[in-house]
Amino acid sequence: MDRKSAADANLITEKYLDSILIEERIIDTKAADLTTTFLGETFSMPVMMPAFSHLKAYNGRELTGLEEYSIAAKNLNVLNFCGMMENDLYQKIADTGAKTVRIVKPYEDDGKVRDQLAYAKEAGAFAVGIDIDHIFGEDGYDVVIGEKMTYQTVEKLADYAAVTDLPFIVKGVLSVQDAVKSVQAGAKAIIVSHHHGRLPFAVPPVLALPRIKEALEGTGTEIIVDCSIASGADVYKCLALGADAAAAGRAMLPALEKDGAAGVEGVFNKIASELRFIMSMSGFERVEDIDSSALWLPNTY
Repeated sequence: MDRKSAADANLITEKYLDSILIEERIIDTKAADLTTTFLGETFSMPVMMPAFSHLKAYNGRELTGLEEYSIAAKNLNVLNFCGMMENDLYQKIADTGAKTVRIVKPYEDDGKVRDQLAYAKEAGAFAVGIDIDHIFGEDGYDVVIGEKMTYQTVEKLADYAAVTDLPFIVKGVLSVQDAVKSVQAGAKAIIVSHHHGRLPFAVPPVLALPRIKEALEGTGTEIIVDCSIASGADVYKCLALGADAAAAGRAMLPALEKDGAAGVEGVFNKIASELRFIMSMSGFERVEDIDSSALWLPNTY
């Protein structure tokens, strides 16, 4: 493996996920139920949509990929997320009727951050949040499609959390330090993520997860994990190590491009079936019961 490949956080994450093994526990177990609760709302499964941005309309279809996967989220009854966009596009996503979390970029323009958070509330968002893992670029603060980003502090995040009375989520947490600071700022949930490997040699989110979970014990903060989540086994491992849910992102893109909402629904239903099977085979009938006792971690075998 060359050094560039060795630094690829996505490959590191996939390798770590694949190194975790699962023990069978079949006797006295019934078929699993995937129903889950997140931030007080009931969803069909602990698998969520990604916070994608900038997806075009595929194969000459009228709707953008963002709208199509939002329709799939509504049909599946899973929590929907979306990322960087202007208010007019967000309104189209809101109009799909999906329960949606709007994740706003950490723009240098403070007024734009506040406007987008407030607009999401008016458009009926389920929750709002800030993406902290796009603050920096190689030359200082990141510039995304002509928009300059800027630093965030506990105080700034707390001010944004107070813009609306919706639950506030911080996306891009990959350390105990940032997890604790997010809660101090008023976050009701965090997304443990390395944003598809922006940081070379980034620790896999699922490897950082147990420490983060322990640090937040007793706060009531809910935890989502993303990056390289492509199967029911991946979701199961995230849940077993302390997550409340996992987000499946790039794994759905080929199906989204080919078949739109129906393609995404197919991917999520396949992940759900795999998750149900693994839960049943390892002795867990309910999502909230899953723990790490049936896992064999790399240093234990």
